[in-house]
Amino acid sequence: MIRLEQPVIVEGKYDKITLENVIDALIIPTNGFGIFKDREKCELIRTLAKRSGIIIMTDSDSAGAMIRAHIKKISGDGRIINVYVPCLKGKEKRKSTQSREGLLGVEGMTPEIITKALERSGVCGKYIEKKGKKITKTDMYLAGLSGGENSSEKRREYLKKLSLPENLSPNAMLDILNTIFTYEEFILSLQ
Repeated sequence: MIRLEQPVIVEGKYDKITLENVIDALIIPTNGFGIFKDREKCELIRTLAKRSGIIIMTDSDSAGAMIRAHIKKISGDGRIINVYVPCLKGKEKRKSTQSREGLLGVEGMTPEIITKALERSGVCGKYIEKKGKKITKTDMYLAGLSGGENSSEKRREYLKKLSLPENLSPNAMLDILNTIFTYEEFILSLQ
């Protein structure tokens, strides 16, 4: 497993499943062209790009290029690392036919190919795990953001304050908070 500090943006859930076997990081699927209409996800990506930087890993076809370009556009002046998978002919195992362009997507790549793509982009070995205490579910509970009276309302207000999607589950919120904040920054953000 390759531990990455930056979240990785991919096209779909099957890309995410493939990457979960190779990397330890927050992986956010765009749901393909759904990213063009999903304002909350766009805002989340913009926030992550500015706070911690993001890694974009889309398919090597024209659809992947369009989605990558859109992510770059919405990220503004945020930090972006582009990881490109090679153009390989074939079809994914779960599909009955090839894609329109006949290329494998991220989900069809082997762990070795994904690792090489990350290395080519300068990702491997450059990022270290954050030092210090991680934010926990207990911290969220103590802050009134989960498991208590009106916690869902407090969580929505807090997420709105951070310009993050207001409908995140407590577990998804915890993953994102540990990506964008240290424990100390989280405590300060509550004030």
